Parts: sequence; structure tokens; C-alpha cells
Amino acid sequence: MKNSYKIYTAALLVAAALSSCKDKNGFKIEGEVSNFGKAKKIYLLAADTSTVTMVDSTQIGADGKFEFKRSTPYANLFKLRANDAIFDLIAQNGEEIKFKTDLADSAHAYEVSGSEESQKIQEFNKVSNIYSDKNTKLVADYQSKAAAHANQDSLLKIYTPIFQTNLSDYSKAVLKFINDNKTSLAGFYAATSLDAMRYEAELVKYADDISGNFKDNPSVQKFVKQMMLAKPLSVGHKAPEFTANDINGKPVKLSDFKGKYVLIDFWASWCAPCRAENPNVVKMYSLYHDKGLNILGVSLDTDKKDWQKAIDADKLTWQHVSDLKRFEGATESLYHIEAIPSNFFIDPQGVIVAKNVTGLDLEEILKKTFSKP
Repeated sequence: MKNSYKIYTAALLVAAALSSCKDKNGFKIEGEVSNFGKAKKIYLLAADTSTVTMVDSTQIGADGKFEFKRSTPYANLFKLRANDAIFDLIAQNGEEIKFKTDLADSAHAYEVSGSEESQKIQEFNKVSNIYSDKNTKLVADYQSKAAAHANQDSLLKIYTPIFQTNLSDYSKAVLKFINDNKTSLAGFYAATSLDAMRYEAELVKYADDISGNFKDNPSVQKFVKQMMLAKPLSVGHKAPEFTANDINGKPVKLSDFKGKYVLIDFWASWCAPCRAENPNVVKMYSLYHDKGLNILGVSLDTDKKDWQKAIDADKLTWQHVSDLKRFEGATESLYHIEAIPSNFFIDPQGVIVAKNVTGLDLEEILKKTFSKP
């Protein structure tokens, strides 16, 4: 028993000594690459949600080994780049990260240890790569058939739903990952890959859940702030009241539609995606107006003639208003409109029940709403 106690005590002392040798003011990456060919250097990139910056580079030794010693003010996403291969790591001061890969591997698989967060981001990338590979194969299959197919519209009708299903499955996998990893920075970087308009409600909830985490990381704090601004305008919240003039200068209020379903549709004559979506909105209006659907078009035009011309050309027979100030209008500011088309589907109690739904998504939500007994 005495010998066991001595061994245990010695092990603790060795572990403490090793820990004290680590640089708490910086991190180290010890790497090894095989089959590096003509690659003379490896580069270290610092990344956030919007920019990637090269912060260091070093020679690859004849034995394929390299080393970086850096410091970071907060745990952050870094990337190693050699030739065309890029590998994700999340590093923080005090870590000694071991990295190993074979540059001849087209899948860019790699081994990493000494950083739990780096292992987490590697885990997410494996999930992401599954759906990326599916999309690559889908696009290649479509292109090969399109080259010999006269009617590409019919092909698109076949492939578009497959692509949308793949995208939906990927998003579900991401949502599961971020909800399973709320205390991990890897979860945050995974969340930034979601369509912020389509999954706003889920991202608002996620931001709520992580608001007390990663307080020193500016990218995370910026994301949380943006989601908190979006929260009052997310699904489940009351749509804010506004007043804007119709094309004849008569004021129209959102509360004029109290007790009714109304789709607030932000668009403009100069917006090509808006004009492309208009036929679908016209179709939905013709199907469901008699069942209770109302639409209030809010144009971001600045010229009344252009606005009226587009209304007539696209046969938009519902009520329209505009501040005639593009994105700087009072209504646009109130609803935080930063891109169009954008819409809010409001129930008779004035609550937002859907947001930024177009195409098949709009058709589905309206069908569910107006097929109720």
C-alpha cells in the first residue's frame, strides 16, 4: 500500500511539473506532415466569422515536422494551410497541440490531440463533409445529364427537391451538433454555417443559451448581440405597429389588419429575386385570399412611377405602401430589413408565425394555415 501511495504521489508531481512547463501566455502547435512533395512551407491562419488572416508561416523540415508558437487573446479558430489543403483547429493559450496528416490524402483527414476544442471542430467538419460530398456528386450528376438534355427545366424540377432535402438534412445535423455542444466554441462556428434567415428562431434560442459563454470572443459577442436585436422580430413575438403611405399618399397602418392573417412583403421594383418570387405570391394570394389571406406590400422603391409600373406588370392586386427611402425608411429600420425579398406572416392576434418564407416554404405554411377546420 505504501509503495502504491508513493507511485501515485510521484505521478501527481510529474503531472504538475509538466503542467507548470506549459506556456500559459501562448500556445504551441507541433505538426508532422507526410508526402508533402513540393510544399516548402505551412501557413497559420487566424479566422473569425467574416475574415481569415495569415498570421505566421514556417518551413516544413526534411522530416516533415514543423512548429508554431503563438499567443491569442481568446480561444479562436485557426487554420493550417499546406498546398491546397486546409485544416481547422481551435487554440487557446496554455495548449500544446499535436497535429499529423498525410498531404497525399484527398480527403484531408488529420489527427489532432492536446486540444479538446480542436477535436470538436474536427468532429463537426466530418459531419459537414458528408453533406458537402453529397452536393458535389449531385451537381456533377446534374451537369452530366444537362449536357445531353434539351429541357433543363424538367431536370431542375427533379434535382432541386433533392438538393433542398440534402440542405435540410445538413441543417438538422448542424442544429443537433450546436445543441449538443453549447459550451464548445466549435458549436458556435457550426452555427454560423446555418442560413440565418431560415433558422433565425433556432439561432435566437441558441444565442440566448450561450450568452454567458465566450465573453472574451468578439465574434461570439457580435453574434449574440445581432440575435438579441432580431429576437423581438422573431417567430412567436408581436409584430411592431407601423404606418406608411400608399401610392396615393394615404396612410395605412398594420393595425388596420387586426384580427386577420396578413403577409407583410418587403420588395422593390429593382429587386430581381423579388420580381422572380412575385408570380408565386400572386398564385398564393389567388388561392387563399378568399380563405383569409391578406398581403401588405412594402416597397423599397424611391420612385413612384417605377413602383406603380412593377405593381401593374406583376399583377399585384393587394394593398401597397412605401416610405420611398430604400433601406433607410422608418418601416425598414423598425423591421431591421437588410435584404429583400423579406416577409413576415402575421396571425389574427398580431403574432409573427413565420418569417422569410418563399417558394415551396410559403406554399406549405399557407396550406397548413388555411386547411385548418
